[in-house]
Amino acid sequence: MTTRRKKIYEGKAKILYEGPEPGTLIQYFKDDATAFNAQKKAVLEGKGVINNRISEFVMTKLAAIGVHNHFIRRLNHREQLIKEVEIIPLEVICRNIAAGSLSKRLGLEEGTPLPRSIIEFCYKNDELGDPLVAEEHITAFNWATTQDIDDIMASTLRINDFLTGMFGAVGITLVDFKIEFGRVWEGDFSRIILADEISPDSCRLWDSTTNEKLDKDRFRRDLGDVIESYTEVARRLGIMKDMPTVIQGGLH
Repeated sequence: MTTRRKKIYEGKAKILYEGPEPGTLIQYFKDDATAFNAQKKAVLEGKGVINNRISEFVMTKLAAIGVHNHFIRRLNHREQLIKEVEIIPLEVICRNIAAGSLSKRLGLEEGTPLPRSIIEFCYKNDELGDPLVAEEHITAFNWATTQDIDDIMASTLRINDFLTGMFGAVGITLVDFKIEFGRVWEGDFSRIILADEISPDSCRLWDSTTNEKLDKDRFRRDLGDVIESYTEVARRLGIMKDMPTVIQGGLH
């Protein structure tokens, strides 16, 4: 399918192709893994398949509780049909436990529970290393309005509540996650909806008992067993039975 379609955009982990109808795109999940702003790269066979399934699962669950998002339906093992959105150039990070850059920036020991969930914004620009920005920057440069920011924060906290419960029920702690939002236009009016993906590439997920990392930090920190860990997340969520046998084989 994708070979006959026009490529719209290629990112580090996904490719967007022209969709079959106006206002749609096809999102293709690659096996490429990157870290440290793409300074570290690898191809992890099967990663795209697992992330496609996990993201489909999460987006469908979120839509069911009224969190509007770009997901329409999964097309095959690597592709999903999505709504075309005008991406807001922000990465929205929600943190529940100190880890990663927050630990380094504020001198917090990794694993320290935060007093409350903290939302941070980064300017989505790889060349600049996705720098942290404040609400002042967002409104001054007209990336989003104050009302947009309020809507994004309310939606992010709702997503956090849902994901924390969903993962917690299968013995996984949601440490933090990164999401993106986009505008869809309906006539002269726009609405902000969740876009991109939600997967072990974009979430920090720790085993609730052992604190073993089940996410992209396994790749970032050379811990190994990246695909096995992603597969374990899918297994716990109950979506392994529909996965292709090539992924299931030997990854118990």
